[in-house]
Amino acid sequence: MSLTLDSYRLLGRSGLRVSPLALGAATFGTEWGWGAEQDEARKLFDLYVERGGNFIDTASTYTNGSSERLLGEFARENRESLVLATKYSTLRRPGDPNSGGNHRKALFASVEASLRQLNTDYIDLLYLHVWDFTTPVEEILRGMDDLVRQGKVLYVAISNAPAWQVSRMQAIADLRGWSPLVALQIEYNLIERTGERDLIPMAREMGLGVVPWSPLAGGVLTGKYGRDTLTAPSVAAADGTRRSVTIAGGTLTERNLAIVDVVKEVACELGRTPAQVGLAWTLRNPDVTAPVIGARTPAQLEDNLGALEVDFTAAQLARLDEAGAIALGFPHDMLASDTGRAFTRGDLKVEPRR
Repeated sequence: MSLTLDSYRLLGRSGLRVSPLALGAATFGTEWGWGAEQDEARKLFDLYVERGGNFIDTASTYTNGSSERLLGEFARENRESLVLATKYSTLRRPGDPNSGGNHRKALFASVEASLRQLNTDYIDLLYLHVWDFTTPVEEILRGMDDLVRQGKVLYVAISNAPAWQVSRMQAIADLRGWSPLVALQIEYNLIERTGERDLIPMAREMGLGVVPWSPLAGGVLTGKYGRDTLTAPSVAAADGTRRSVTIAGGTLTERNLAIVDVVKEVACELGRTPAQVGLAWTLRNPDVTAPVIGARTPAQLEDNLGALEVDFTAAQLARLDEAGAIALGFPHDMLASDTGRAFTRGDLKVEPRR
Protein backbone atom coordinates (compact mmCIF):
# COMPACT_ATOMS: atom_id res chain seq x y z
CA MET A 1 0.00 0.00 0.00
CA SER A 2 1.55 3.24 -1.12
CA LEU A 3 -0.55 6.39 -0.94
CA THR A 4 -0.05 10.13 -1.25
CA LEU A 5 -2.09 12.97 0.17
CA ASP A 6 -3.71 13.42 -3.23
CA SER A 7 -4.90 9.78 -3.28
CA TYR A 8 -8.31 11.19 -2.48
CA ARG A 9 -11.09 9.11 -0.95
CA LEU A 10 -14.84 9.60 -0.95
CA LEU A 11 -16.17 10.67 2.44
CA GLY A 12 -18.96 8.31 3.46
CA ARG A 13 -22.12 8.43 1.36
CA SER A 14 -21.09 11.65 -0.35
CA GLY A 15 -19.20 12.65 -3.47
CA LEU A 16 -16.76 14.73 -1.42
CA ARG A 17 -13.12 13.81 -2.03
CA VAL A 18 -10.70 14.07 0.88
CA SER A 19 -7.08 13.18 1.57
CA PRO A 20 -6.32 9.88 3.36
CA LEU A 21 -4.76 11.80 6.25
CA ALA A 22 -6.50 14.86 7.69
CA LEU A 23 -4.45 17.64 9.22
CA GLY A 24 -5.58 18.32 12.76
CA ALA A 25 -5.47 22.01 13.61
CA ALA A 26 -5.83 21.59 17.38
CA THR A 27 -2.08 22.28 17.48
CA PHE A 28 -2.56 25.71 15.87
CA GLY A 29 -1.97 28.05 18.81
CA THR A 30 -0.43 27.63 22.24
CA GLU A 31 -3.31 28.63 24.51
CA TRP A 32 -3.63 25.08 25.84
CA GLY A 33 -0.03 25.01 27.05
CA TRP A 34 1.31 23.14 24.01
CA GLY A 35 1.01 23.58 20.27
CA ALA A 36 2.55 25.70 17.53
CA GLU A 37 3.00 29.45 17.37
CA GLN A 38 1.59 31.19 14.31
CA ASP A 39 4.73 30.91 12.15
CA GLU A 40 5.19 27.23 12.98
CA ALA A 41 1.50 26.53 12.39
CA ARG A 42 1.79 28.17 9.00
CA LYS A 43 4.63 25.81 8.12
CA LEU A 44 2.46 22.84 9.06
CA PHE A 45 -0.38 24.12 6.89
CA ASP A 46 1.88 24.85 3.91
CA LEU A 47 3.65 21.50 4.09
CA TYR A 48 0.38 19.60 4.18
CA VAL A 49 -1.23 21.54 1.33
CA GLU A 50 1.88 21.48 -0.86
CA ARG A 51 1.86 17.67 -0.65
CA GLY A 52 -1.70 17.62 -1.99
CA GLY A 53 -3.56 17.54 1.32
CA ASN A 54 -7.03 19.10 1.35
CA PHE A 55 -8.77 17.88 4.54
CA ILE A 56 -8.22 20.05 7.64
CA ASP A 57 -9.95 19.48 10.97
CA THR A 58 -10.63 22.04 13.70
CA ALA A 59 -13.33 23.00 16.23
CA SER A 60 -14.85 26.18 17.59
CA THR A 61 -13.08 25.75 20.93
CA TYR A 62 -9.66 24.46 19.87
CA THR A 63 -6.94 26.58 21.50
CA ASN A 64 -9.65 28.97 22.66
CA GLY A 65 -10.53 29.95 19.08
CA SER A 66 -6.98 30.49 17.80
CA SER A 67 -7.14 27.29 15.75
CA GLU A 68 -10.04 28.53 13.62
CA ARG A 69 -8.63 32.07 13.36
CA LEU A 70 -5.20 30.90 12.20
CA LEU A 71 -6.70 28.36 9.82
CA GLY A 72 -8.94 31.04 8.34
CA GLU A 73 -5.94 33.27 7.74
CA PHE A 74 -3.85 30.50 6.18
CA ALA A 75 -6.67 29.30 3.91
CA ARG A 76 -7.55 32.66 2.37
CA GLU A 77 -5.63 32.13 -0.86
CA ASN A 78 -6.84 28.58 -1.62
CA ARG A 79 -10.12 28.29 0.27
CA GLU A 80 -12.03 26.65 -2.59
CA SER A 81 -9.57 23.77 -2.90
CA LEU A 82 -9.77 22.86 0.80
CA VAL A 83 -12.24 20.83 2.82
CA LEU A 84 -12.52 22.62 6.17
CA ALA A 85 -14.17 20.65 8.96
CA THR A 86 -15.19 22.19 12.26
CA LYS A 87 -17.43 21.24 15.18
CA TYR A 88 -20.10 22.70 17.40
CA SER A 89 -21.55 22.04 20.89
CA THR A 90 -18.57 22.80 23.19
CA LEU A 91 -18.53 26.60 22.80
CA ARG A 92 -19.59 27.82 26.26
CA ARG A 93 -19.81 31.31 27.73
CA PRO A 94 -19.86 31.79 31.51
CA GLY A 95 -23.35 32.50 32.80
CA ASP A 96 -25.07 31.44 29.57
CA PRO A 97 -26.65 27.96 29.91
CA ASN A 98 -27.55 27.89 26.20
CA SER A 99 -24.11 28.69 24.83
CA GLY A 100 -23.15 25.02 24.64
CA GLY A 101 -24.89 21.75 23.88
CA ASN A 102 -26.42 20.15 20.82
CA HIS A 103 -29.58 22.26 20.53
CA ARG A 104 -30.54 24.66 17.73
CA LYS A 105 -29.59 27.86 19.56
CA ALA A 106 -26.07 26.62 20.30
CA LEU A 107 -25.76 25.17 16.81
CA PHE A 108 -26.56 28.41 14.99
CA ALA A 109 -24.49 30.58 17.34
CA SER A 110 -21.47 28.30 17.09
CA VAL A 111 -21.65 28.11 13.29
CA GLU A 112 -21.86 31.91 13.00
CA ALA A 113 -18.81 32.24 15.28
CA SER A 114 -16.91 29.65 13.24
CA LEU A 115 -17.74 31.41 9.97
CA ARG A 116 -16.31 34.64 11.40
CA GLN A 117 -13.20 33.02 12.80
CA LEU A 118 -12.54 30.97 9.67
CA ASN A 119 -13.21 34.06 7.54
CA THR A 120 -15.34 32.06 5.14
CA ASP A 121 -18.89 32.03 3.81
CA TYR A 122 -19.41 28.31 4.33
CA ILE A 123 -18.17 25.29 6.27
CA ASP A 124 -17.48 22.19 4.22
CA LEU A 125 -18.11 19.68 7.01
CA LEU A 126 -19.78 20.37 10.35
CA TYR A 127 -19.61 17.84 13.18
CA LEU A 128 -21.70 17.66 16.29
CA HIS A 129 -18.73 17.56 18.68
CA VAL A 130 -19.95 15.82 21.84
CA TRP A 131 -23.30 14.11 22.53
CA ASP A 132 -25.26 15.90 25.29
CA PHE A 133 -27.91 13.21 26.08
CA THR A 134 -30.51 15.99 26.19
CA THR A 135 -31.41 17.45 22.80
CA PRO A 136 -33.99 15.57 20.70
CA VAL A 137 -32.40 14.10 17.59
CA GLU A 138 -35.05 15.68 15.37
CA GLU A 139 -34.01 19.12 16.61
CA ILE A 140 -30.37 18.42 15.81
CA LEU A 141 -31.06 17.01 12.36
CA ARG A 142 -33.50 19.74 11.34
CA GLY A 143 -31.10 22.44 12.51
CA MET A 144 -28.27 20.88 10.52
CA ASP A 145 -30.50 20.53 7.47
CA ASP A 146 -31.53 24.18 7.72
CA LEU A 147 -27.88 25.23 7.68
CA VAL A 148 -27.25 23.08 4.63
CA ARG A 149 -30.26 24.61 2.85
CA GLN A 150 -28.95 28.09 3.73
CA GLY A 151 -25.57 27.24 2.17
CA LYS A 152 -23.65 27.90 5.38
CA VAL A 153 -22.75 24.21 5.73
CA LEU A 154 -22.24 21.71 2.91
CA TYR A 155 -22.11 18.39 4.76
CA VAL A 156 -22.95 17.29 8.31
CA ALA A 157 -21.37 14.70 10.56
CA ILE A 158 -21.10 13.55 14.18
CA SER A 159 -18.45 12.61 16.72
CA ASN A 160 -18.29 11.18 20.24
CA ALA A 161 -21.81 9.75 20.28
CA PRO A 162 -23.38 6.32 20.95
CA ALA A 163 -23.74 4.09 17.91
CA TRP A 164 -27.45 3.51 18.46
CA GLN A 165 -28.15 7.24 18.48
CA VAL A 166 -26.16 7.80 15.30
CA SER A 167 -27.93 4.98 13.45
CA ARG A 168 -31.27 6.30 14.66
CA MET A 169 -30.40 9.78 13.38
CA GLN A 170 -29.38 8.45 10.00
CA ALA A 171 -32.63 6.53 9.64
CA ILE A 172 -34.68 9.62 10.56
CA ALA A 173 -32.71 11.82 8.15
CA ASP A 174 -33.41 9.35 5.34
CA LEU A 175 -37.10 9.13 6.15
CA ARG A 176 -37.56 12.90 6.46
CA GLY A 177 -35.42 13.80 3.44
CA TRP A 178 -33.01 15.77 5.60
CA SER A 179 -29.26 16.01 5.01
CA PRO A 180 -27.68 12.68 6.01
CA LEU A 181 -24.61 12.32 8.18
CA VAL A 182 -21.57 11.55 6.04
CA ALA A 183 -18.81 11.08 8.62
CA LEU A 184 -18.22 9.70 12.10
CA GLN A 185 -15.29 10.89 14.19
CA ILE A 186 -14.21 8.52 16.96
CA GLU A 187 -11.12 7.75 18.98
CA TYR A 188 -9.54 4.79 17.21
CA ASN A 189 -6.03 3.38 17.28
CA LEU A 190 -4.14 0.19 18.12
CA ILE A 191 -4.72 0.86 21.82
CA GLU A 192 -8.34 2.07 21.69
CA ARG A 193 -10.27 -0.39 19.53
CA THR A 194 -13.67 -0.55 21.22
CA GLY A 195 -15.13 1.21 18.18
CA GLU A 196 -14.85 -2.16 16.41
CA ARG A 197 -17.76 -3.47 18.48
CA ASP A 198 -20.55 -1.26 17.18
CA LEU A 199 -19.44 2.19 15.99
CA ILE A 200 -17.38 1.11 12.99
CA PRO A 201 -19.80 -1.61 11.77
CA MET A 202 -22.63 0.90 12.19
CA ALA A 203 -20.73 3.49 10.14
CA ARG A 204 -20.13 0.94 7.39
CA GLU A 205 -23.81 -0.02 7.27
CA MET A 206 -25.10 3.57 7.46
CA GLY A 207 -22.70 5.14 4.98
CA LEU A 208 -20.50 7.21 7.30
CA GLY A 209 -16.80 7.61 6.64
CA VAL A 210 -14.79 6.94 9.81
CA VAL A 211 -12.37 9.74 10.71
CA PRO A 212 -10.32 8.62 13.73
CA TRP A 213 -9.00 11.17 16.19
CA SER A 214 -5.95 10.42 18.31
CA PRO A 215 -4.70 7.71 15.91
CA LEU A 216 -1.44 7.63 17.90
CA ALA A 217 -3.19 7.41 21.28
CA GLY A 218 -2.05 10.81 22.47
CA GLY A 219 1.54 10.08 21.42
CA VAL A 220 1.82 6.77 23.27
CA LEU A 221 2.20 4.83 19.99
CA THR A 222 5.19 6.96 19.01
CA GLY A 223 7.17 5.03 21.62
CA LYS A 224 8.28 8.13 23.49
CA TYR A 225 6.97 6.91 26.85
CA GLY A 226 8.78 4.20 28.78
CA ARG A 227 7.71 2.02 31.68
CA ASP A 228 9.29 4.46 34.08
CA THR A 229 6.32 6.71 33.31
CA LEU A 230 4.01 4.21 35.01
CA THR A 231 5.56 5.10 38.35
CA ALA A 232 6.28 8.75 37.58
CA PRO A 233 5.12 11.25 40.21
CA SER A 234 1.79 12.94 39.58
CA VAL A 235 3.38 16.38 39.31
CA ALA A 236 3.21 15.99 35.54
CA ALA A 237 -0.56 16.04 35.75
CA ALA A 238 -0.48 19.70 36.66
CA ASP A 239 2.24 21.05 34.39
CA GLY A 240 -0.11 21.88 31.52
CA THR A 241 1.72 19.84 28.87
CA ARG A 242 0.36 17.34 26.41
CA ARG A 243 2.38 14.70 28.27
CA SER A 244 0.49 15.49 31.46
CA VAL A 245 -2.84 15.07 29.65
CA THR A 246 -1.74 11.63 28.45
CA ILE A 247 -0.63 10.55 31.90
CA ALA A 248 -3.72 11.90 33.62
CA GLY A 249 -5.94 10.23 31.01
CA GLY A 250 -4.75 6.76 32.03
CA THR A 251 -3.46 5.77 28.59
CA LEU A 252 -0.08 4.71 29.98
CA THR A 253 -0.67 1.18 31.24
CA GLU A 254 1.30 -2.04 31.09
CA ARG A 255 -1.15 -3.43 28.54
CA ASN A 256 -0.74 -0.41 26.27
CA LEU A 257 3.05 -0.31 26.56
CA ALA A 258 3.12 -3.99 25.58
CA ILE A 259 1.28 -3.00 22.39
CA VAL A 260 3.88 -0.29 21.84
CA ASP A 261 6.61 -2.94 22.13
CA VAL A 262 5.12 -4.80 19.16
CA VAL A 263 4.78 -1.55 17.22
CA LYS A 264 8.47 -0.82 17.84
CA GLU A 265 9.47 -4.33 16.71
CA VAL A 266 7.55 -4.00 13.44
CA ALA A 267 8.91 -0.49 12.91
CA CYS A 268 12.47 -1.78 13.32
CA GLU A 269 11.83 -4.58 10.81
CA LEU A 270 10.47 -2.12 8.25
CA GLY A 271 12.99 0.64 8.85
CA ARG A 272 10.13 2.94 9.88
CA THR A 273 9.21 4.89 12.98
CA PRO A 274 6.65 3.63 15.51
CA ALA A 275 4.40 6.60 14.67
CA GLN A 276 4.36 5.60 11.00
CA VAL A 277 3.50 2.02 11.88
CA GLY A 278 0.68 3.08 14.22
CA LEU A 279 -0.84 5.38 11.61
CA ALA A 280 -0.40 2.89 8.79
CA TRP A 281 -2.23 0.21 10.77
CA THR A 282 -5.22 2.54 11.12
CA LEU A 283 -5.11 3.36 7.41
CA ARG A 284 -5.30 -0.33 6.55
CA ASN A 285 -8.85 -0.55 7.89
CA PRO A 286 -11.14 -0.29 4.83
CA ASP A 287 -13.80 1.48 6.92
CA VAL A 288 -11.39 4.31 7.83
CA THR A 289 -11.42 7.31 5.51
CA ALA A 290 -8.81 9.60 7.06
CA PRO A 291 -7.14 9.60 10.48
CA VAL A 292 -6.61 13.08 11.95
CA ILE A 293 -2.92 13.72 12.60
CA GLY A 294 -2.01 16.28 15.24
CA ALA A 295 1.59 17.21 14.54
CA ARG A 296 3.12 20.13 16.43
CA THR A 297 6.24 20.62 14.30
CA PRO A 298 7.03 20.21 10.57
CA ALA A 299 9.39 17.34 11.47
CA GLN A 300 6.56 15.50 13.21
CA LEU A 301 4.27 16.10 10.25
CA GLU A 302 6.90 14.82 7.82
CA ASP A 303 7.23 11.69 9.92
CA ASN A 304 3.45 11.19 10.06
CA LEU A 305 3.12 11.55 6.29
CA GLY A 306 5.60 8.69 5.92
CA ALA A 307 2.82 6.37 7.11
CA LEU A 308 1.31 6.62 3.61
CA GLU A 309 4.24 4.60 2.26
CA VAL A 310 4.24 1.80 4.86
CA ASP A 311 3.35 -1.68 3.68
CA PHE A 312 3.05 -4.60 6.09
CA THR A 313 3.60 -8.27 5.51
CA ALA A 314 0.65 -10.46 6.42
CA ALA A 315 2.58 -11.74 9.45
CA GLN A 316 3.37 -8.22 10.69
CA LEU A 317 -0.22 -7.13 10.32
CA ALA A 318 -1.37 -10.22 12.21
CA ARG A 319 1.04 -9.44 15.07
CA LEU A 320 -0.24 -5.89 15.34
CA ASP A 321 -3.86 -7.03 15.22
CA GLU A 322 -3.23 -9.60 17.93
CA ALA A 323 -1.35 -7.17 20.17
CA GLY A 324 -4.23 -4.73 20.41
CA ALA A 325 -7.13 -7.17 20.01
CA ILE A 326 -10.18 -6.73 22.24
CA ALA A 327 -13.10 -8.95 23.10
CA LEU A 328 -16.09 -7.79 21.08
CA GLY A 329 -18.51 -8.91 23.79
CA PHE A 330 -22.15 -9.88 23.46
CA PRO A 331 -23.75 -10.42 21.02
CA HIS A 332 -20.76 -10.33 18.68
CA ASP A 333 -18.76 -13.13 20.33
CA MET A 334 -21.82 -15.36 20.52
CA LEU A 335 -22.74 -14.75 16.91
CA ALA A 336 -19.20 -15.59 15.82
CA SER A 337 -19.14 -18.80 17.88
CA ASP A 338 -19.92 -22.26 16.52
CA THR A 339 -23.36 -22.06 18.07
CA GLY A 340 -24.06 -18.68 16.52
CA ARG A 341 -22.85 -19.77 13.10
CA ALA A 342 -24.97 -22.89 13.31
CA PHE A 343 -28.05 -20.77 13.94
CA THR A 344 -27.32 -18.57 10.94
CA ARG A 345 -26.76 -21.64 8.75
CA GLY A 346 -30.00 -23.14 9.96
CA ASP A 347 -28.46 -26.50 10.88
CA LEU A 348 -28.65 -26.28 14.66
CA LYS A 349 -30.85 -28.97 16.10
CA VAL A 350 -33.21 -27.56 18.68
CA GLU A 351 -35.20 -29.93 20.85
CA PRO A 352 -38.92 -29.09 20.90
CA ARG A 353 -40.36 -27.91 24.17
CA ARG A 354 -42.33 -30.54 26.07
